[in-house]
Amino acid sequence: MSSLEDRKMRKRAVELGNSGDINAIFELIVIAKSSSFHASRLAVSALGKLANIADPQIVVPVLMDCLKNPHSQVRQYSMKALMAYGFNSKEALPDLYDILNNSLEADYNQKQAKRSIEIIEKSLAIYEKSLNRHCQKCGNEIAADEYARSHKAFQRSYCDNCFDEVYLQRRNWNSRVELNKNIKAKDGTLVQSKGEKMIAEWLSLNNIKYRYDERFRIIEGYAVRPDFYLPEFDVYIEYWGMDTIDYKIGMFKKKKVYQMTAKKLISLYPDDCRNLDCVMHEKLSRYISLQ
Repeated sequence: MSSLEDRKMRKRAVELGNSGDINAIFELIVIAKSSSFHASRLAVSALGKLANIADPQIVVPVLMDCLKNPHSQVRQYSMKALMAYGFNSKEALPDLYDILNNSLEADYNQKQAKRSIEIIEKSLAIYEKSLNRHCQKCGNEIAADEYARSHKAFQRSYCDNCFDEVYLQRRNWNSRVELNKNIKAKDGTLVQSKGEKMIAEWLSLNNIKYRYDERFRIIEGYAVRPDFYLPEFDVYIEYWGMDTIDYKIGMFKKKKVYQMTAKKLISLYPDDCRNLDCVMHEKLSRYISLQ
């Protein structure tokens, strides 16, 4: 397969996944079985996105076959997609347990297998035992597939109507955040404030790798988006740069989550920027050795 054909197939998989068209399923299945690693991964992801309209009897066996793909990321995306099909993926549980218990499997795939097993088994319990589950927003009872879909996306229980509302709110909020990232640090990272720019440039200057504004689920049912995460040291950095009441309430809630999970948190404030080098050395040295 030429690189041009591969790019076209990848683009097509993304388009089909975003189409919301039930007729896209069969073309995606063909792409998922292709020899292109990237195209297969994107097609599997797209099949997960279309879980609300696809026939699980057709799609789930395809996803189970993809669990045996030699590329670890294809296996990872297959597990994520199976999770979206909830109790309809029960036949995949033995394969997921095999991945979970395989010491040769990638660590992130073992974690994903554990998460997928959890969601599928909970969804299956709702289906088989008629457990009463309620939407956290409107209070109405939710079906097993609603539970699986909402937990995959938000780690919350929502009916389909409230899921759509929350999804739009989250998407709009994320869009506003991205628009506010208009200050460029020297390494090219777009941040939201001059204080964050100084922190990003200090980390780069000291050869410390960081991830900026990425979402992490650090406790069941809760996720955070730290300003900075240092993956080599498992350290979180938050720059508390505002002084409004609503902001402070959010700050205290976020700090509580870090405290509950015993995460290594460094809190920085606008006054710290006046002597950032000393402050960073002092606070980071509690967790890592700085030269």
